[in-house]
Amino acid sequence: MNITLNDEPVTTTADTLEALLVDHLGTIPAAGLAVAVDGVVVPRSRWSSHLLVDGCVVDILSAVQGG
Repeated sequence: MNITLNDEPVTTTADTLEALLVDHLGTIPAAGLAVAVDGVVVPRSRWSSHLLVDGCVVDILSAVQGG
């Protein structure tokens, strides 16, 4: 399926948000990560069950610490 991931077109075989994150990141950090699909934040508890659809827009945001 074709999706947009962080403003870049991507072709993926991942069918869930969790599978996409593992494909893209390798491992999912324990904290400091937020994900939105089509502009709606998906709670971490639903990443494994949130199904992706062709054409969806996924934004992965990570917390950055600094001063």
